Amino acid sequence: MEVIVERAAALDVHKAQVTACVRVPGEGGAREQEVVQFQTTVRGLLTLRDWLKAHRVRQVAMEATGVYWKPVWAVLEDDFELLLVNARHVKQVPGRKTDVSDAAWLCQLLEAGLLRASFVPPKPIRQLRQLTRYRKALIKERQREANRLHKALEDTGIKLDCVASDILGKSGRAMLDALVSGTTDPEVLADLARGKLRAKIPALREALEGRFEPLHALLIGAILAHLDFLDEQIDRLSDAIGEQLGPFGRAAVELLRTIDGIETRTAQAIIGEIGTDMSVFATARHLCSWAGRCPGNDQSAGKRRSGRARKGSKWLHDALKEAAMAAIRTKHSYFAAQYQRLRPRLGHGRALGAVMHSMLTTIWHMLSTGEAYHDLGGDYYRRRDPERQTRRLVSQLQALGHTVTLEKAAA
Repeated sequence: MEVIVERAAALDVHKAQVTACVRVPGEGGAREQEVVQFQTTVRGLLTLRDWLKAHRVRQVAMEATGVYWKPVWAVLEDDFELLLVNARHVKQVPGRKTDVSDAAWLCQLLEAGLLRASFVPPKPIRQLRQLTRYRKALIKERQREANRLHKALEDTGIKLDCVASDILGKSGRAMLDALVSGTTDPEVLADLARGKLRAKIPALREALEGRFEPLHALLIGAILAHLDFLDEQIDRLSDAIGEQLGPFGRAAVELLRTIDGIETRTAQAIIGEIGTDMSVFATARHLCSWAGRCPGNDQSAGKRRSGRARKGSKWLHDALKEAAMAAIRTKHSYFAAQYQRLRPRLGHGRALGAVMHSMLTTIWHMLSTGEAYHDLGGDYYRRRDPERQTRRLVSQLQALGHTVTLEKAAA
């Protein structure tokens, strides 16, 4: 293979050790190769950095191995041009496999210029990503804990959730705290209702009759304490995310909030996954492909096989899905019209996926240009091609046995 990178290095990363291979010019025009193993402790990684500097290496490639590549990247990113590559793109021919052969093969591909680097956002965005992902994990845990509360109440025979729409609101929480404290009189509990819920006091008295035993008080008290802890941690993470975003990131969040279905938390999660610099993605299609929002391409011998999309970031997928579900419920919006147009033919899942693709394309253009979102309107498809809409409606009437005569209305 032709040598493109004169001094190349590659790392085979594991949990406890890193196998490093360098290929540099030798005597007589030959290529010299050296392979050394290092520990993944901080001292070991600093030794690896000095060893690479001694060989005057500029480019270093490594595979994305779980989360084990992250500490290696953190130590080397300031001194070398790093490439994180997909293991699927550098798979060897089946045969003898060792850490040494893996590192050597990766190094040969790098020096030949055959590696394609994966997207790794800058350090501030990576830190923001850690915060947004952990906050999302805590929000999911809070949802699970709330479900446990509903199940525990069902065991007591208390049907508070049949009367109050939110049992963790102010009224519902006051009743639950009173139950845990030992108050089981339905009259007293129902009188704790506030606001509009006071109109349902008779129904509350009936719903709050049950068999609330000490065991239930212990379980529900623990669940409520856990919910309070999770709420506190989510608020702390939200404050930290706001600080991590900085002025430029906050402006990007406000920009994304102009899109139907996207609110602050969703916008922060999206920025944490793709960043704010869209120059790393050549076009909106490149971003959608990286995110796994494009159909696959599998064709052989003139036959098209499975078009299943590749796997992308599940965190970005969850954020886009939440935004799309909210957007298709927004009346007179383009995304709602797109969903209604595609759902009869493709079904809910694929129609929603098309909306997610459109939203991600919109996000790329907005972050690239800085322009706010301008909705095309729910009647976009009708305005785009009125003749086609007319033909469709006429054919439907003719199929029902009507004779249709069209006459243009006066201006």
